[in-house]
Amino acid sequence: MNSEQISFFPTLKTERLVLRKICEEDNHSVFLLRSNERVNRFIKRTIPTKIEEANEHIQKIIKGLNDKDRFYWVISFKNNRDLIGTICLWNLSADRKTAELGYELMPALHGQGLMTEAIREVLRFAFEEQSIKVIEAFTDHENTKSITLLQKHGFILEPGRVDPDNLSNAIYTISNEKYRQH
Repeated sequence: MNSEQISFFPTLKTERLVLRKICEEDNHSVFLLRSNERVNRFIKRTIPTKIEEANEHIQKIIKGLNDKDRFYWVISFKNNRDLIGTICLWNLSADRKTAELGYELMPALHGQGLMTEAIREVLRFAFEEQSIKVIEAFTDHENTKSITLLQKHGFILEPGRVDPDNLSNAIYTISNEKYRQH
């Protein structure tokens, strides 16, 4: 299976970025991103130790795109196709009204407003083009930079909710209505 089999996938653009579909050629960058200690500081996942694991991750993403159970974008600069991060809407509910937002960025590019651009465009896509009603984001309660980023976009802490898979996570949400007011 390769990325060319993805029948439809929306490319999104911001002032500085292109959010595009993933392909096998991204494997080295995927490996570097997913194995980076700083990126994984607040994420509970198995850290890849070999490039084959990045290839497997890419194939899993491509299958999900083909099955239409997620949107997953490679973040790259407009003038350079290289992966600098990823952003996704996944864990879509059966009625496609709720989704989970996930994102990661190469640490050397933190603090430049790149993820702000990417999130803004993905929220626009989700709420205006896909009619999603609520987007959730799970982040470690100590990941203050991620929390600040979410709050900047209108996400609100859901204090009564718990992530049973990771008790360190706080859950933030934004509704379509709140997005339109923000």
